[in-house]
Amino acid sequence: MDSVHGGEHIVDAARAAGATTVFTLSGAHIFPVYDAAVGGKERVEASSDRRTAEWDGPLRLVDTRHEQTAAFAAEAMGKLTRTPGFAAVTAGPGVTNAVSAITSAWFNGTPMVVLGGRSPDSRWGAGALQELDQPPILAPVTKGSWTTHDVTQIRADADRAFALAASVHSGPVFWDIPIDVIFAPSPRAEERTPSVDHGIVPDEDAVGHARRLLDEAAHPVLILGGGVWMSDAVEAAQALVEGRNLPVIANGMGRGVVPPGDPHLVTRARSAAFSQADLVVVVGAPLDFRLGYGVFGDPPAKVIHLVDAESQRSTAETATCTVIGDLRPSIAALVDGAPADPSWVSGLRERALAAIAADQGDLHNDSSPIHPARVYGELLPRLTDDAIVIGDGGDFVSFAGKYVEPAKPGRWLDPGPYGCLGTGPGYALAAGIAHPQSPLFLLMGDGAAGFSLMDVDSLVRHRIPAVMIVGNNAGWALEKNPMRMLYGYDVIADLSPTRYDEVVIALGGGGETVTDPAQVGPAIDRALASGLPYLVNVMTDPDASYPRSTHGI
Repeated sequence: MDSVHGGEHIVDAARAAGATTVFTLSGAHIFPVYDAAVGGKERVEASSDRRTAEWDGPLRLVDTRHEQTAAFAAEAMGKLTRTPGFAAVTAGPGVTNAVSAITSAWFNGTPMVVLGGRSPDSRWGAGALQELDQPPILAPVTKGSWTTHDVTQIRADADRAFALAASVHSGPVFWDIPIDVIFAPSPRAEERTPSVDHGIVPDEDAVGHARRLLDEAAHPVLILGGGVWMSDAVEAAQALVEGRNLPVIANGMGRGVVPPGDPHLVTRARSAAFSQADLVVVVGAPLDFRLGYGVFGDPPAKVIHLVDAESQRSTAETATCTVIGDLRPSIAALVDGAPADPSWVSGLRERALAAIAADQGDLHNDSSPIHPARVYGELLPRLTDDAIVIGDGGDFVSFAGKYVEPAKPGRWLDPGPYGCLGTGPGYALAAGIAHPQSPLFLLMGDGAAGFSLMDVDSLVRHRIPAVMIVGNNAGWALEKNPMRMLYGYDVIADLSPTRYDEVVIALGGGGETVTDPAQVGPAIDRALASGLPYLVNVMTDPDASYPRSTHGI
């Protein structure tokens, strides 16, 4: 049997787990991964150019300008494909730069594997370059975090990492390999497919309790969260909606499971639904601050909570009934039974449509400076059913969450409950690779743009024609306005009215600044037609802040 270095074992395992891409930033500690990803020297020399070699090897190599972007791209690939995204980063700062993205994946339940380089075992403790014991740092925000010290264990540990990331409740896994171990030869392992745990069969008593609660409810409401998408339970959820005639509120990546025109979708009547409901069924979403910690109305409605694993059970103990197990059979078991009163559903739908109608004034606002809602008034008619929309920001992206309803599931990406900014370029990089034919829109606040705009360079080099729209109010509106409310003044919340479009142009993309509301739509059209990463820098009204009821407290 032929001997190979550790990179070959890792790439073999990644491919067996369904990975197609490795996101990275060049680092010597993980050179063997690159060698295996491109297929070795002979394959590189036989390619028409180095870029072809990087893209057409056993794994596509996608390099970024910051490890955080690489890790965010891996997370987005996990979200979009429901198979583990894969990032490889060098030792020390390469790993610590990826921590925020890994933590975001932890909160989002995203399947993701991050391989870290590590200083050599043979010099450990002597002060080698970037020497740091990394797994303990990642342990609190991963499903597993360890070091492989034996070259003969690399394939087994790689299989373990990908299987663990994909198993319920999915999430990130980190492991590192010392440089003198990953470079060492060992026999190539036999091909095998990692064994993925899809969860337990839901308890019949719990399912029966949930079914009775649904049968007895006069005003039930269904909340569909990202777990519906991640568990591939979309069809089951749609059958539950139709079978029980349930009004639906979408949460996170649950957006699009019920399309915008469906009479059951009442997200815009959220307040009325929660205040009048006597039962709220929450599927695949945590009972966190976004859902009032599981308390709906006064007196509080009963709550059914469907989760895929015991670890997702609410610690607030607000649920009347918790069903734990694979979401598809859990949902399917609730389909048959008494449907909700049609007048309850139609009444909420009428409220939702009235709210949408009331938006039209803001969506078509001709004021100057530009109202943020006007941007979405121009964007919405330009969104096709297969468009992917990415939100990276606070105040400006909150408007997107209000107005944008994706037509399909898996087409909306946002940072999730961890609220980490700087996700955008990494998410866009993965989306452009996973769905190259889909129009791609990246929405950023000007604050968020400052976190990662340099990685537009990566979008340019990897030919991802993202349409980037920055709502530029020259400030941190999400902090500015609450501080004014609390103290009567604000500090450290102002930014410059920066020409972010010129930054993108300098990096090889396109862009323009818009100050006239009538030019927002034409600018988006020019961005779509350019075939480039193109940034529309919209100067928005700093006084037009998003009205929020949830602050994460």
